[in-house]
Amino acid sequence: MSNFSSIQPKKVLFIATRQIGDVLVTTPLISKARELWPEAEFHFLGYRGKLDMLKGNPDISELIETSDRPGFAEYLTLFNRLFQRYDLAIVTQPSDRAYLYGLVSAFRRVGVLGGHPQGKGGGGEQNAWKKFISMHNVTVDYFAQHVIAEKLRLLEVFFRNPNDVFKEPISVRPPEGEVLMPIMAGQLNQAYAVLHPGPLTAYKRWPLTYWQQLITWLTQQGLQVVLSASSAKQDLQLNHDILSLLDEATRKQVIDTAGKLSIPQAGTLLRSAALYIGVDTSITHLAAACNTPTIALFGATPPTNFGPWPNGFVGDQPYQLRARTQTVGNITILQGPGECVPCRKAGCEDHADSHSECLDLLEPSQVITAAKQILNQ
Repeated sequence: MSNFSSIQPKKVLFIATRQIGDVLVTTPLISKARELWPEAEFHFLGYRGKLDMLKGNPDISELIETSDRPGFAEYLTLFNRLFQRYDLAIVTQPSDRAYLYGLVSAFRRVGVLGGHPQGKGGGGEQNAWKKFISMHNVTVDYFAQHVIAEKLRLLEVFFRNPNDVFKEPISVRPPEGEVLMPIMAGQLNQAYAVLHPGPLTAYKRWPLTYWQQLITWLTQQGLQVVLSASSAKQDLQLNHDILSLLDEATRKQVIDTAGKLSIPQAGTLLRSAALYIGVDTSITHLAAACNTPTIALFGATPPTNFGPWPNGFVGDQPYQLRARTQTVGNITILQGPGECVPCRKAGCEDHADSHSECLDLLEPSQVITAAKQILNQ
């Protein structure tokens, strides 16, 4: 591996053209880059509406938003804005477009390369040009390498000793909080748990009746329950369906956010929660970043790759690939049974609307046991 520890870039562009969770997991990379280059100016390029996770981040001086499918005119404007403005581009996604932005914007590049679906290969010919234009690359490994370690390894060539990247505690930085709406703040009158049932895709869902049993148990422990959701129609419908299963007494103890919270407001809500329970989605990573005791329900996704990072962890891998329950710091990851877990497929039928048997077999009793341990502490 080449060593470029003498390089001191004045302007650095971070590129993350994906979802809000993918933006959040770049924050340890940004913090570590700030340690390396205390005087540099940092900008961040990502999709419009996906950069709320960086609100108030003191290391980023400019956010640059682009459409996820820009037209020719927008490409032209963006290229004119970026062209050779930066000394270094840090490409945190393996997509062709992210690399093209890096190529246009900076004199030097480091970037993530897509690997074989099973985490074995280096991506072959499609990666050749990306390697050619980069000083350094890190290949994705969806089973053995945590996504935060993957991002941090982009900086290893800039350290005199590459192992120094993982010697200090590593934390994910949540966005600056925003004040909750008075009507919601007024409803929170006792200790509460936040639940987020809705993932981006159906195969990460946990059954409706399991949420009903869990909510009923939580309210019996004297907790209010706040149901979190994005503004997406399927999330709102999912929470509506869960609420319809509750008896009247339980329902009175549940607050439905109905997709009205911004990401920074969600952070404010999470910081004061006694407990968070959610599926494999960006809000689960936000809860962990806010240092909220977090229970994450994992099915197909390997926790070794995308488990919520336990803030303050020292090292490059907090998790085991397969364990029915594992706790690191204040994060507990629960997985369903089965030798195929985690498969990294889109559910048992390998499409977005599939079910996942491992989540169907992850019993409410397992979640309640984990919640009891947290609440008893």
